[in-house]
Amino acid sequence: MSKAFNNPYSHGFFRCAAARPVIAIGQPEVNARRQIELINQLSQQRAGIVVFPELSLTGYTLGDLFQQKTILDAAIDALQSVAAASADKDCLIVTGLPLLAGYRLFNCAAVIHRGQILGLVPKTWLPDHREFYEKRQFCSSRELDICEVIISGSRIPIGTDLLFACRQFEHVKVGIEICEDLWAPLQPSTSAAMAGATLICNLSASNIVIGKAEYRRLLVKASSGRNICGYVYCSAGEGESTTDMAWDGHMIIAENGALVEESKRFSAESDCIVTDLDLEKLQFERLRNNSFRDSAAECCNNGRCFRTVEFDFAGPQTGELPLMRRVPRFPYVPDEDSERNARCEEVLNIQVQGICARLKATGIKKAVIGISGGLDSTLALLVTHRAFIRLGLPVNGIVAVTMPGFATSDYTRNIAIDLMRALAVDYREIDIKPSCLQMLKDLGHPFAAGKKQYDITFENVQAGERTSHLFRIANHENGLVVGTGDLSELALGWCTYGVGDHMSHYNVNASVPKTLVKFLISHLAEAFPTESTAARTLQKVLAATISPELIPVEGEEQVPQQTEATVGPYELQDLHLYYISRFGFKPSKVAYLCWQAWLASKKYSLPTIKNWLKVFIKRFFAASQFKRSCVPDSPKIGSGGSLSPRGDWRAPSDMSAETWLAELEKNIP
Repeated sequence: MSKAFNNPYSHGFFRCAAARPVIAIGQPEVNARRQIELINQLSQQRAGIVVFPELSLTGYTLGDLFQQKTILDAAIDALQSVAAASADKDCLIVTGLPLLAGYRLFNCAAVIHRGQILGLVPKTWLPDHREFYEKRQFCSSRELDICEVIISGSRIPIGTDLLFACRQFEHVKVGIEICEDLWAPLQPSTSAAMAGATLICNLSASNIVIGKAEYRRLLVKASSGRNICGYVYCSAGEGESTTDMAWDGHMIIAENGALVEESKRFSAESDCIVTDLDLEKLQFERLRNNSFRDSAAECCNNGRCFRTVEFDFAGPQTGELPLMRRVPRFPYVPDEDSERNARCEEVLNIQVQGICARLKATGIKKAVIGISGGLDSTLALLVTHRAFIRLGLPVNGIVAVTMPGFATSDYTRNIAIDLMRALAVDYREIDIKPSCLQMLKDLGHPFAAGKKQYDITFENVQAGERTSHLFRIANHENGLVVGTGDLSELALGWCTYGVGDHMSHYNVNASVPKTLVKFLISHLAEAFPTESTAARTLQKVLAATISPELIPVEGEEQVPQQTEATVGPYELQDLHLYYISRFGFKPSKVAYLCWQAWLASKKYSLPTIKNWLKVFIKRFFAASQFKRSCVPDSPKIGSGGSLSPRGDWRAPSDMSAETWLAELEKNIP
């Protein structure tokens, strides 16, 4: 079957819906009709699964009426009505009802697909405290002594040991738990996740009291994070009896510890939420997490076995389908202001703590930094400045050196000088042109003889001379050379190897991507008075075009060097880096996610993204691993990872990129 590129199902996503109809207490057929209406609506949106609240075919608040045979029979009839209505639907349906099995009554979730009841999962933990009296009516799954029931002549598996697996998508495996199961210390979902469930559905009838909604969010996020799974939570709302309790109809969808979608509460109408969960990503997360794998093995060794019920789900991956989920353009940077500011402070504290520990361990009281007027050296200087203040060291112990070369502009030179003066560090300027000319003369390079040959040797002589000066200054001053290169440059190999900007005694920026560098500087700028020299200078740093300034500009018609014209826009390359190094996604999926992130702005077309992704793949896999194999010490900043061989990334330096390039060409139109 041909997969459409512009379709989330083609890239490991699974469309999940939580649906909360207005409940008609004690009227199962009415509830069935209302559920069918929502199923029809969500089926048109090509949902892969629809989850309803606990006991939603009867209502949760029936009390002793659950022991009325009339209600129990009507619930079965309603279940069959929903099943019959699903015969031409592709989505999995999970609804709730009371089920009589022998002389025991169970609070069950029923899983339905294409007209069939695939299985029944009973609730394990029954609350019987405060306002809850479930043990008065129901039995726990621990009392279940059968493995199947007969409904209208069909044998239906029943138990908490059921997983529902899609034949077409190996990453789609569904586990079920009910309300209090989430709140209990021993959650059934944990065992299901250990057995392979990537998606947990919780049918709930959680009443509302002050503070409970936030606690639900925490529980759902924590459960999805601990179990590395998607989690769909759907709770009862309008229509449930308010004799003793109130209901807010809270619905939450989370993925690996993050809240992805949430409903409004206290709606008087039927409501639903829909989003696409990246269940394939969760597989990769589990692959990398040995604690998860060890826990899964422990569960298996303890004899916890599950039965798998398979279902078919093929249609939705054909044809185009918009992604029902926002893909952030800057995965390393939170969107919301307060969260972003908190993240920036956390990153800065990690950087500062790293260099503080190195200075204390060595007893060194001076730091040497090369300042270009660009983003990276600015951040390194600001971080080191903070570190010296934290250690109680005089900031003039920071030896900041600007080293103009053949192509250094007055604009960036003045920025560097203004910043160093504003921070009251030991400011120095060294013209590296004479030493560069001597090196080029020693090499017999044409430039030393007056010819304008601006090749890689010409460029790297300047970078090497700068670093050579910094190390000799550090020797002379008994100081520590602070590195400035960032994560994005390391990924792309955009750093001069050896005695160049690749090397330092300690690098505070090596785990910070370029897009985050900008936000960190912007955050730091707010600490200075608006009209101060420091604040104005930092704004100039942020506004400047990123350039190595190694090739002279001759004539007004010549455009100065622009880094992003060679290695690609960092806002794209950081996305590529995040999804390839953090999750190991295929290039076609990376391109899809990047395209979705920028689709609304229309800034980057798919062909443009594909072009720069090819550049990234070539540079990342085949051209620059040898530089990452011997990077200086640097603190790891975030879960996005570092590229240090002592941290997150180990790879052969002589690797080919052809496999990744071939996948990209094969799967992107």
